[in-house]
Amino acid sequence: MTTAPAPRTAPLTGLRVLDLATLFAGPLAATMLGDFGAEVIKVEHPGKPDPSRGHGPSKDGIGLWWKILGRNKRTITLDLSKRGGRATLLRLAAEADVLIENFRPGTLEKWDLGWPELSAVNPRLVLTRVTGFGQFGPYAHRPGFGTLAEAMSGFAAITGEPDAPPTLPPFGLADNIAGLATAYAVMTALAARERTGEGQVVDMAIIEPILTVLGPQPTWYDQLGYVQRRTGNRSANNAPRNAYRTADGTWVAVSTSAQSIAERLMTLVGRPDLIDEPWFATGAGRAAHADVLDQAVGAWIAARTRTEVLAAFEKAEAAVAPIQDVRDVLTDPQYQALDTVTTLDDPDLGPLRMQNVLFRLSHTPGAIRWAGRAHGADTTEVLTELGLTAAELAALREEGAV
Repeated sequence: MTTAPAPRTAPLTGLRVLDLATLFAGPLAATMLGDFGAEVIKVEHPGKPDPSRGHGPSKDGIGLWWKILGRNKRTITLDLSKRGGRATLLRLAAEADVLIENFRPGTLEKWDLGWPELSAVNPRLVLTRVTGFGQFGPYAHRPGFGTLAEAMSGFAAITGEPDAPPTLPPFGLADNIAGLATAYAVMTALAARERTGEGQVVDMAIIEPILTVLGPQPTWYDQLGYVQRRTGNRSANNAPRNAYRTADGTWVAVSTSAQSIAERLMTLVGRPDLIDEPWFATGAGRAAHADVLDQAVGAWIAARTRTEVLAAFEKAEAAVAPIQDVRDVLTDPQYQALDTVTTLDDPDLGPLRMQNVLFRLSHTPGAIRWAGRAHGADTTEVLTELGLTAAELAALREEGAV
């Protein structure tokens, strides 16, 4: 397969990224950069590919998750513990803008590939280190995964029904949040480099971004001693806010974060009298009377089909959404209008649908140029472009470094 270059209009064209990371935050950050034109070179161990290649369902022996996570990346192999692998990585780093890794702290240093060595060959390099717990502190050397961040951050403690156990998400929530945060961190470091001319080290701990998106819980506790509890689908800050079953056995989600929406909703369901209650005037007051509000809204929705509910809510300008599984997502007219799930032609699988680039830019859009490629597919091409001779490549293969 001949890979398509980034269009000249892509905003990150000319940026070179070395992706040494695995599972999942670091690689996702590299994917986000590649989607907007960066040249991303995925570096994997010759005998131990990125485990995401085998994560989840596969088709014809081809991992489908990798097709997404590996998109817009050229793939090469290097064993960094070998002398030739180390030397080759330094040559790559000398011409790169960003290096993303997620080894445990001290691993790069063990191979003499730490910041002193990398910055010596390229003072403008942004070394991005993504780990479970960060580069220092009492937990720094522990193995870290997103699940641990979901537990430690307080996410699991507030998720689930009040009388049920804490609930972990059924997908890589913390990793994916950290991946997006890492892409932002990289761009911030590159913006600083434009002013200073110098690269720097990004220290991303997966336990931190998820804590940020959980909102003001630390401040609430600090100032009020308030600890958020599990409330299921309800909210402690407003009501009605829940999932409700329709007459045809489907579900819809309702939110009333704005007072005006709450008032429209109660008028719609035939209970405008509740609007005049003193407690209805605030989100917290409504949340304290969620049983009354849920009964009114739930009974009205239960008497109507989902189609009828959605139409009535839209007419009333109240906030509602169908609770959809992936089958519904793929046929949803709003997602279709946005091309949120797009189709590309893959040489292994043919027409292949996956999530599109994360956002739309009016003048310099991103694009998916190709899906995840085979392990080491571009090793010879990339290293030849780097200037390695046929003899040097043969020596690396003899050493087992590629």
